[in-house]
Amino acid sequence: MTTFKSDFMNELQWRGFIHQVSDAAGIDALAAKGEVVAYVGYDCTAPSLHIGHLLSAMMLHWLQETGAGRPITLMGGGTTRVGDPSGKDETRQILSIEQIDANKESIKHVFKRFLKFGDGKTDAVMADNAEWLTKLNYIEMLRDIGRHFSVNRMLSMDSVKLRLERDQEMSFIEFNYMILQSYDFVELARRYGCNLQMGGSDQWGNIVTGVDLGRRMGTRQLYALTTPLLTTASGAKMGKTAAGAVWLNADQFSPYDYWQYWRNTEDADVGRFLKLFTTLSMSEIAKLEALQGSEINEAKKVLATEATALLHGRDAANEAAETARRTFEEGALAETLPTVEIPRGELDAGIGVLAAYVKAGLVASNGEARRQIKGGGLRVNDIAVTDEKMVLTPLNLTAEGVIKLSLGKKRHVLLRAA
Repeated sequence: MTTFKSDFMNELQWRGFIHQVSDAAGIDALAAKGEVVAYVGYDCTAPSLHIGHLLSAMMLHWLQETGAGRPITLMGGGTTRVGDPSGKDETRQILSIEQIDANKESIKHVFKRFLKFGDGKTDAVMADNAEWLTKLNYIEMLRDIGRHFSVNRMLSMDSVKLRLERDQEMSFIEFNYMILQSYDFVELARRYGCNLQMGGSDQWGNIVTGVDLGRRMGTRQLYALTTPLLTTASGAKMGKTAAGAVWLNADQFSPYDYWQYWRNTEDADVGRFLKLFTTLSMSEIAKLEALQGSEINEAKKVLATEATALLHGRDAANEAAETARRTFEEGALAETLPTVEIPRGELDAGIGVLAAYVKAGLVASNGEARRQIKGGGLRVNDIAVTDEKMVLTPLNLTAEGVIKLSLGKKRHVLLRAA
């Protein structure tokens, strides 16, 4: 393990954030002087970011926390109009300008949980590449920027090469994405003195292309740093549940569900995730990593509570932990469980159990609900569902006026008639 001069690089290394880096010594020297200005780009493809974005957000957090420099969160108001082909077999859906703007406004708020924004030396900046990308003249762009790009090299990039190797069509608009991302780096260097771009390992090709473009266009020295691909110990891609993605916005994935997601971490991942997704100290994490056997469940609860507190606040985290304790340890029906309301008339008419589980967000489709029933995974008011044609009516309401829907032992939603 390398010993760096800066707290920033030592923190990233110890916590497991570093995968690829263009010049570790160069970044370390800047960080030691508090002169790193680093950005991460976030395209506005959905109303919420998901758990896969947390790694880069935490790197920006540690940049600010260690005093190494200034973080920039770049909203992709411009690049979202093109669509990043990285890691995709199909062209991304082209969103309307209105939808992109709505998504952008919706995802902005999450960064305030991880960063402090303002005008100070290490205060974070929020930028939007629509400010410059939408004003580019196509002919001028080809002449001033496009001439620095080799098509041969672009074809060798993973985001392009892997798509072509699988005989999947890539549109010309997608092919241009790396040019726009590279130009973002140059523009941020000019506007804010940005000198480092960070992101996931799938972005490495795009990032180093930006470093090269900066050199060709006369910026200061630029640097690149990426995180590892996020997978669980069993090799599964992290951030998915039976009902879909683990979103960061509370209205799309409740604090309770978020807490439960972390509580269900595989034993072998607890220490790694404590380092990546909490701000606990090295000594605190070492104590939790030392727990063995059934005691590791206590470490999982700490992980769940600390990760939830970081995103949703300490009160929401404590409430989620208490709800889980009452539900599982006392067997009580905790009214703070996630609740989904349905029109009273719909319940009076009867709602199919498959549709109820989809509506509650516990499964993604009727087919998934059927598979869960066959495996004994669905319960209504703690009674196993055996008939996929079961219909829920007011007769299923508990004394508290709700219907408790359960998926497995740890995911529960209350269905309430409004």
